[in-house]
Amino acid sequence: MSTLKPIVSEIDHIQGNKSASIEIVEFGDYQCPYCGDAYPIVKEIEEAFGDQIQFVFRHFPLQEAHEFAFKAALAAEAAGMQGKFWEMHDALYENQYRLANDLFDELAETLGLDLEKFTADVNSDEARDKVENDFESGVRSGVNGTPSFYVNGTKFDGGATDLYQMLKESAE
Repeated sequence: MSTLKPIVSEIDHIQGNKSASIEIVEFGDYQCPYCGDAYPIVKEIEEAFGDQIQFVFRHFPLQEAHEFAFKAALAAEAAGMQGKFWEMHDALYENQYRLANDLFDELAETLGLDLEKFTADVNSDEARDKVENDFESGVRSGVNGTPSFYVNGTKFDGGATDLYQMLKESAE
């Protein structure tokens, strides 16, 4: 049984109720088609369960397979430094079909970010360290592909649809 290492803390990107009874951590890659498919389902889970869940996203860019995955993760981190991590997270998945180097600045502009700061932050050690630490956490937690979900610290064996089904059944 794989467990989440390290546990969720204030350095994570957390959405939802911090005192929720269900904590879902996704290790994802912005260029992974399976993560792209899981994205609307995760949104649905968040809507359906509201305050009962806390959702955490950790980066797991598969650089060998996806040339823009690492850059996309850096763009999300840079947006996060301006308080817009989740907005960039959503925009990257919603525009996954056109991921390319010029997309990141375009999304930053759309989100109203300070572009000079965004460019500097994308290239910062802070952004790179966060993405690398998330990836390392995935390796230590037994992630072997994306998306990988952990529910209350334990690896969930299945995809987003299975996760939604399990949550619905346990809520009944």
